[in-house]
This record gives sequence, structure tokens and C-alpha cells, in this order.
Amino acid sequence: MLQQRTIKTLTRAVGVGLHSGQRVELTLRPAQPDTGIVFRRVDLPEPVDIPITATAVVDTRMASTIGAGGAKVHTVEHLMSACAGLGLDNLYIDITAEEVPILDGSSASFVFLLQSAGVELQNVPKRFIRVTRPVEVREGEGHNLKWARLEPYHGFKLRFEIDFAHPAVDSTGQSVEFDLGSGNYARDIARARTFGFTKDVEMLRTSGLALGGGLDNAIVMDDYKVLNADGLRYDDEFAKHKILDAMGDLYLVGKPLLAAYSAFRSGHGMNNQLLRALLAQPDAWEVVSFDNERQAPTGFAQPARAW
Repeated sequence: MLQQRTIKTLTRAVGVGLHSGQRVELTLRPAQPDTGIVFRRVDLPEPVDIPITATAVVDTRMASTIGAGGAKVHTVEHLMSACAGLGLDNLYIDITAEEVPILDGSSASFVFLLQSAGVELQNVPKRFIRVTRPVEVREGEGHNLKWARLEPYHGFKLRFEIDFAHPAVDSTGQSVEFDLGSGNYARDIARARTFGFTKDVEMLRTSGLALGGGLDNAIVMDDYKVLNADGLRYDDEFAKHKILDAMGDLYLVGKPLLAAYSAFRSGHGMNNQLLRALLAQPDAWEVVSFDNERQAPTGFAQPARAW
């Protein structure tokens, strides 16, 4: 039987929110089988639980925000990406502010925290959402076109193409493919950082956003080059970060997907639209589990590899 997973012991992190600049403490705790992943705003007079679901997403401007009971948690995608990469099903995430800490701008620190806590197998079948026919969303035409698609696949793989007319981006890969079965998430994807342009950062800050962003937690570019002294972590770090984000956005469906995801210029909003379009078509998906690990897709039967 392919089993559900949680962590063995609690682990903590402290950081600042990318957009709020606010100090935040994060505590990751084991959860019982079939709990799912639940954010808990413990800073409120009465703590509020926010279980992850596609319909819990209430805002997708600049990040994925989930909400319930009048409470919100912003910028959940990097932590969710780490959970997806490690195959975690059940987890409590206690948070003392309204935004997940950005840490180094990737999911690597979250992967380290979760792997340090250890992965615990639980004696309950792991459940997947298996896509049974293609589902697609698209917007715009010509140069404004963007789209995202899910197709049947016995496993989970992603292909993302970006389209940024910038010298630093043009010199790297504009498209990336990653298969969870044959790749190593921690090594190949997790270290890819969020990125932005100095002119956009200045504009965002005047709007009260990106207050916690800087060279220590993002790739920052002027009109010509990357400003970070150490340069890029991957030759194709820009496109790989889009894969990282997509994995986190898609994990908000509440269960791991068995599907091939492909996208062109998609973002948090379109990724959530894709999930909602999928769930709105019951003939396009089914919930499955695997009694025999040999029948399970490659990449899910064994705990995720470390660095």
C-alpha cells in the first residue's frame, strides 16, 4: 500500500513576509491521517484553521493567498511546493502573521526544515487526484496569450515556458521540464528563487508590497543584468522558479495530482483557474489510491531524495 505521509516531529522557522515585511514565526507540526494540510493563524484572539483546497484561494495577485473564517494567509506557494516535492499529505502549519516567511526566496529552506523533521509513513492509503482527460484554461490572443493545461499521465510532470524580453532572461532557458519520477526536486527545483525588476520593486513598495524583498531573498534585475553578486543558482533559474510556483499552486487542490501540467506565461491566478476548471468537470478526474507500490507512479513510492 502506498501510504500517506506527515512529519515525525515539529520544526520551526522565523523570517519576514515578502510583501508585508512583517516578522513571522512558523511552526510545522505532524497531523493525523486524512487531516490534509491546514494553516492555523495562531496570532488571532481565536485561532482560525484554513485547510488547503482550490476554493480556499481568495487572492492571486503577486502570490497565492488562502482564507477562511475571515482570516487569510498570503504567499503560501513556496511552502506548498516543498510539501508537494516531498509528498507530504498531512501537516499543521501554525503561523503568527498573515504571510508565510519568504526565507531565501525559494523552497529550499522549507525542504530542509521538513527533511530535518523527518518523514513519517502513516498506515492509511495515499489518495491522488488522477486527471482522466485534458483540461485547459487560456486568456488573451497573440502576444498577450497565456494558457495552462492538465492532461492524463501516470505520474506528475510539468513543463513551463516563460516569455520575458530581458537580456538576463534571454541568456538562460525560457522553458523547463521536470518529472517528479525521474528528477530530484530538492536538487533540481527547490533552490530556484523568486525574481523581479528594480523598477517593479520600487512601484510595489509605493503600494505597500515587496516590503520584505531584497537581494538576500530574490533575484533582482535592472534593465540589463542580474544584480545579485553571486549570480544565478541554475542556468535556467527563472523558468525553474515558475515550475516551483506551479507545483505549490497545484498542491492547493488538496491531494497530489497524477497529471502532466504544461503552461505558457501562466501565473498564480491561472493555475488556480485551472484547478477550479478541473474540479468543475467530474468526468475529468477521479480519486485513486494504490494497494501495490509497484503499480504506483515512479517518484511517489519512495520518500523524496535529499540533496
